[in-house]
Amino acid sequence: MVARRSAQWYGGDDRNSYIHRAWMRRGLPADAFDGRPHIAIANTASDLTPCNAHLDEVARSVSDGIYQAGGIPLNLPVVSLGETQVRPTAMLWRNMAAMAIEEMLRANPIDGVVLLGGCDKTIPALLMGAASVDLPAVVVPGGPMLTGTFRGVPLGCGTDVWKLSEEVRAGTLSAAEFRRSESSMIRSKGHCNTMGTASTMGLLAEVLGMTLPGIAGTPAPDSRLLEAAHATGVLAVELVDAGRTPGAVLTRGSFLNAIVALAALGGSTNAVVHLLAIAGRLGIELTLDDFDRTGSAVPLLVDLLPAGRFLMDDLYRAGGLHAVLAEVRDLLDPTALTITGRPLVEHLGEARVHDREVIRTREQPLQPRAGIAVLRGNLAPHGAVIKPAAASPRLLTHRGPAVVFDSVEDLHARLDDPGLDVTADSVLILRGCGPKGYPGMPEVANLPLPAKLLAAGVRDMVRICDGRMSGTAYGTVVLHVAPEAAAGGPLARVRTGDMIVLDVPNRRIDVDIPDAELAAREPAPAAVQAFAAPRRGWERLYVDTVGQADTGADLTFLTGSSGSQVSRESH
Repeated sequence: MVARRSAQWYGGDDRNSYIHRAWMRRGLPADAFDGRPHIAIANTASDLTPCNAHLDEVARSVSDGIYQAGGIPLNLPVVSLGETQVRPTAMLWRNMAAMAIEEMLRANPIDGVVLLGGCDKTIPALLMGAASVDLPAVVVPGGPMLTGTFRGVPLGCGTDVWKLSEEVRAGTLSAAEFRRSESSMIRSKGHCNTMGTASTMGLLAEVLGMTLPGIAGTPAPDSRLLEAAHATGVLAVELVDAGRTPGAVLTRGSFLNAIVALAALGGSTNAVVHLLAIAGRLGIELTLDDFDRTGSAVPLLVDLLPAGRFLMDDLYRAGGLHAVLAEVRDLLDPTALTITGRPLVEHLGEARVHDREVIRTREQPLQPRAGIAVLRGNLAPHGAVIKPAAASPRLLTHRGPAVVFDSVEDLHARLDDPGLDVTADSVLILRGCGPKGYPGMPEVANLPLPAKLLAAGVRDMVRICDGRMSGTAYGTVVLHVAPEAAAGGPLARVRTGDMIVLDVPNRRIDVDIPDAELAAREPAPAAVQAFAAPRRGWERLYVDTVGQADTGADLTFLTGSSGSQVSRESH
């Protein structure tokens, strides 16, 4: 039998072992401490994370599977981040959640862990924490909600929020009708049904090899999710017996496969910072350039909002993730493993496409080149990203004057001013929204358009920001600009009226003034005044130690794995 980590707590007859066993008895059988693997269920269920509220039910199925396989299931509530609820932005606490999860997994007498997540930041935080501890681990994605309809039309949550809210601002939808759409937008348990960040990270967790094959994308209300959760509990015990950990599964090839899948799925730009952060926890070399080099030429095969028409339950009925991966099998690293011990590509043999409207062929893609494009130039020396699949093709090459906003508050105060000097050719710039500046890198990069332009029929403009964009959003948005304005980046020195040149085909984003002149400018005083300057608490620690978007926006002292060994034993 494999030596159990939990035996360090429960084995022996001394006083400490007695205490550990006695306080955990509470109905457990006598043999619970005689070599049976103790499996934590790291559970992000919370009523304040509505997309994860059903995970207690999922946890029960996982628990049944663990017990059936001879393990001891242990519910471990962990930090949960509700994307739609917490202020100022859930991203501010992704690293805190990851750190707390890491410390709780290391501190407790467990041999393995099942990670339950759904909402945007929960799966990245769980994977970051588990990668740092490197105990046997497996993910159960909570799954997307079912599709609701409004005015006879399917609604994509998130994406259609932006569209309907712009209709209200443009005067084509009443406020009362907008409010009536709320219950239609959120029809069932589960996370967003668009290819937003939650769907993207649930699917990429499987591409990385960290789930039971075939589970990702299963709708939250579908009974097959509970069936797969039960099987995952069984698998968790097998992982402990095999000693298979994230470090044995996750390789550079795993991350390159995730980049290929990100493009084929039309996934969220947020996956860039999350994949970089997870790789950083493992010491795997992954850079922005890998996203462009590996993924930019991959065709978009999935016709899903925000880049297409359909929604996540359509993808599931059309064949799901494996059907998509089978279309790009030749682009995948054949050696990259899953937690089953078998390569990812070996699990694709039964994959079939059942609806070619939803999942296209390589020969007839939705878009021929759909991956994340990485831009550089004097506005983004360390890189910025754009999602061409969500942009207006006519704007991918554009030149126009900057209209600069120094903060989110400045944007809200002036955007709809009838006197604002702005046209459809202008380039809207919002700064002070990076990891340090806001703090937390909020999803504000897809700036709303000025009301007077909306009224004139304008529906997209070039927008540039050092923050992020919701995975459910769309538009010609250059985001994750690094270094950010608050870290001394050039974005702090741009002025309204400067000519901005966007050239996605040539991967450039520049302000058309001499570099020496740009460098000689002082940062805009209004921008500097708006940068975050917390005095205490998590925000202070975060601002003082967070890295930039091009490295995953993790805390600099958390990169690299620390292992499962507890530094000092109790006495």
